[in-house]
Amino acid sequence: MPKRYIEIMDTTLRDGEQTSGVSFSASEKLTIAQLLLQEVKVDRIEIASARVSEGEFQAVKKITEWANENGFIDRIEVLTFIDGEVSVNWMLKAGARVMNLLAKGSLNHLKYQLKKTPAEHFEDIAQVIELARSNGIESNIYLEDWSNGMRNSREYVFEFLDFLVTQPVKRVLLPDTLGVLTPAESYEFVKSIVDRYPGQHFEFHAHNDYDLSTANVLEAVRAGVQGLHVTVNGMGERAGNTPLASAIAVLNDFVPEVETSVVEKSLFSVSRLVETFSGVRIPANKPIVGENVFTQTAGIHADGDKKNNLYFSNLMPERFGRKRLYALGKTSGKANIEKNLQELGLKLTDEDLKKVTQRIIELGDRKEMVTRDDLPYIISDVLDSNAIEEKVVILNYVLTHSKNLNPSATLQVKIGERVFEENAQGDGQYDAFMNALKKIYAKMQICLPMLTDYTVRIPPGGKTDALCETIITWNINNKEVKTRGLDSDQTVSAIQATQKMLNLISSSNETVLSPQLSIPESLYEVAVKN
Repeated sequence: MPKRYIEIMDTTLRDGEQTSGVSFSASEKLTIAQLLLQEVKVDRIEIASARVSEGEFQAVKKITEWANENGFIDRIEVLTFIDGEVSVNWMLKAGARVMNLLAKGSLNHLKYQLKKTPAEHFEDIAQVIELARSNGIESNIYLEDWSNGMRNSREYVFEFLDFLVTQPVKRVLLPDTLGVLTPAESYEFVKSIVDRYPGQHFEFHAHNDYDLSTANVLEAVRAGVQGLHVTVNGMGERAGNTPLASAIAVLNDFVPEVETSVVEKSLFSVSRLVETFSGVRIPANKPIVGENVFTQTAGIHADGDKKNNLYFSNLMPERFGRKRLYALGKTSGKANIEKNLQELGLKLTDEDLKKVTQRIIELGDRKEMVTRDDLPYIISDVLDSNAIEEKVVILNYVLTHSKNLNPSATLQVKIGERVFEENAQGDGQYDAFMNALKKIYAKMQICLPMLTDYTVRIPPGGKTDALCETIITWNINNKEVKTRGLDSDQTVSAIQATQKMLNLISSSNETVLSPQLSIPESLYEVAVKN
């Protein structure tokens, strides 16, 4: 049996732009329109409301000019109003050729907003549709508040539809304007209409006020609707509209008897573009397009995937141009880390893998964000730490940095079996820390090595909570020695690197008795003035 075709009309540029605080420029609207029609391959797009503003008029004109040149003009739609000649003339000037006329789909709206009888309303509609037809404009019609109309004034809805089948209307658009329908109602209401008017094309327009828009879309399609209205990222007024990506995934996976023209691999790219243009961030857990939706966090899931793809479903990330990721954090197991190491082309011994796993869990417990790009730094830090025997431990420290006051540090260090405590000031927090440390080592008549270089590196991405690797170069007995520290705080990672240096000199067979040293001011300009 041939599959039933479902038309997809995207209304991101009209209904989606009604998201609070969102206003697309004319060039942004054109870019989104081009991507939706050429790459995502939706059937039609609704790009504006007539008469809204001069800016909106210019945006529509820009899109219709492009559409005319590229054969898409009959797939560009504009919301219009029952206002005599005004909306139709606006469309003609803008170059649009398909109107979606907004009419009243519930007796309540008709009675209290327009204060007209059904017969008067139908007459007004007929005049606008005839005017549009005589000017070469195709007509679709919205039954605004249709869902409440079916609940509370079903006789009026059927009277309206009896009238519409006599008119040159191509599509009847059934909006759940306030997002109040349940899936069961969506099925029942659509089914009763489709069965009564088998020759008419009906489309379902859901809103997401109860977070039921995707479920309602599924039931409307099962009931026989021929088209759906969606927006990229579910943008729209209040709680938004049906998300394009979710609707397509649901139809492809759960309604095999229907098909659409939408290209799944393009859904993620258009989602990111609209996120950028609108300024409305995509929630990390948003189905299909959210940052985390194809990320496994629990170690047991990564282990199951490794053994037989036990935690895979039909919702594979590759369908949408994405990849499965394995998060690193306190719930990570060895399998998670091995998956990430494979992506980086790295392999560790079982013993080193255990140590890296433990380090990642420790970072996760501190709520640090650990990414795959952090792994080489963590591995370097762990393996570097393994090579150094800890005879010196920095037990505690307090660092202060206040306006118009010198930074200060109070430090407690365990050297062998002895515990020392000192405080000092400096040009920066790390300088104050080093000055306090020098006081402690001066008591033992030991001068600390000279710091000759101080480098800070973070993984790609530039997030403020990224792990920070500090590499300090020391002159120990006329030899250049590097130590590393790793933490999300630059000063803390420098202190970790310094502790490693202290253990190196403590394990040396020779007592370090170089002249009293100071760290060059030029280095501190970069290294310690926080």
